[in-house]
Amino acid sequence: MAKEREFGWDDEIENDSEFQILPDGDYNFTVTGFERGRHQGSAKLPPCNKAIITLNVADGKGNQGTIKHNLFLHTKTEGMLCAFFTAIGQRKHGEKCRMNWSAVVGATGRCKIGIHEYTSTKTGEVLKSKNSMSRQEHKPNQRNHLRRHLLREVFKAV
Repeated sequence: MAKEREFGWDDEIENDSEFQILPDGDYNFTVTGFERGRHQGSAKLPPCNKAIITLNVADGKGNQGTIKHNLFLHTKTEGMLCAFFTAIGQRKHGEKCRMNWSAVVGATGRCKIGIHEYTSTKTGEVLKSKNSMSRQEHKPNQRNHLRRHLLREVFKAV
């Protein structure tokens, strides 16, 4: 493996991205990573803690990949937290639960993954996100972050 380094303005490049776009569909997932982080705040969400989770996903038809996703610990996103903990079996729908982050890695569940179009508020350009996990009634996030963009997820109880 080549040593990581900064490129110069006139350097040659050749190595394509390791990212692949998965087809739309329902995927089984296993949580393979968890990090604690901090969201610095945005126009839509104030500063808050966030869980950065890594999911290995597979649809049973040979399509598989890894997705890194932020779960924001805020009342505005409580529904997403509830859906995630329900999907991994730590919570029953409608019940109160204490989030047990130490039991997240290794947990399994199901999620819906899709590619969504959204309009950049900076350029007005219509862009496609790469492998976002989304709710059926999702409202596109209009932020362009290197044209890679994860939206809200829908997790399903297995």
